[in-house]
Formats: sequence, C-alpha cells, structure tokens
Amino acid sequence: MATQWWGTKKNVSPRLRLEVELMQATFGNTFQLTFNKNDTLSWLGMVEVNLVGLPQREHEVKIFYPKDYPNRPAEAYVLQPYIYSPKHQFEDGQLCLFNPKDSISYGWNPSTSTAVTVAGWAIEWLYAYYTWRATGEWPGIEEKLKRNLMDWLKPHR
Repeated sequence: MATQWWGTKKNVSPRLRLEVELMQATFGNTFQLTFNKNDTLSWLGMVEVNLVGLPQREHEVKIFYPKDYPNRPAEAYVLQPYIYSPKHQFEDGQLCLFNPKDSISYGWNPSTSTAVTVAGWAIEWLYAYYTWRATGEWPGIEEKLKRNLMDWLKPHR
C-alpha cells in the first residue's frame, strides 16, 4: 500500500504537522482532526454564525482531505444543520468555495493553501449563504462580474 500524503501514524509528514499547527493557531480548539476508518483525515468543528434571526447559530463543519491532497483542495461540508444552495454547492453537499478556472492566484494553490484556507472560505460561504437567503442575491465579486457581463451582453436599444 502506498504511503498517504500525510505519512503514517508513526511518521507524520511535515505537511500535516504544518496543517495542524496552522489550524490550531488560527482556530484554537474549534476544529479537531479525525482519522477515519478508510484512511482519510478530516477536521470537524462547530462554527457559530452570528446573525440575527437564525434558528440555529452553531454549524458543524467538516473539512475533508482527499487522498491526492494538496494537489486537489480539501473539501468543505456543513453537516448540521442541513442547508442547501442550488448555487455554490454541489449535489453531495460539498461547498463550492472558488472557481478552479480562477487560477492559483485567486483559488486553491497547492503550495500555499491549507485547511485554514478552506475553513476560512467555508465560514465566508456560510455568511454568503444566509445573506443570499435574506436578500435573494449571493454576495461576492463573482456574482457582480457575472451580472455586469450579462447586462453588457443584452441588446442595447
């Protein structure tokens, strides 16, 4: 069996050591690293969304490391409460956090992005989701650029 990107339980890779150090420095004990039976790693944490009127402020967030990490970004999911957006979320519940076509300068960069990056994006996603629910518009530059392009493409009278 090939060695995982994170090494072994007895010999943890420098990359995983860095990931743990950065997650703890950024989020304290909010997220806990879990080792799953199928030889995968995830961070699980409770994130509080401080917005007025939410029926449930605490959200259980999972940051999942794929087997080919860091060449492929970690994935983020909201486990509880159940929320779904037909925009910016995949059918399996994975949050759409960036457009891969945006390049490494804006999206995932295997050499500099970490689980902290993904966790931060996931928290931003939660606030964007509730803003969208309240206003009908998803905040962010991507939506503004898309609207401007669509306006520009409309026939002018």
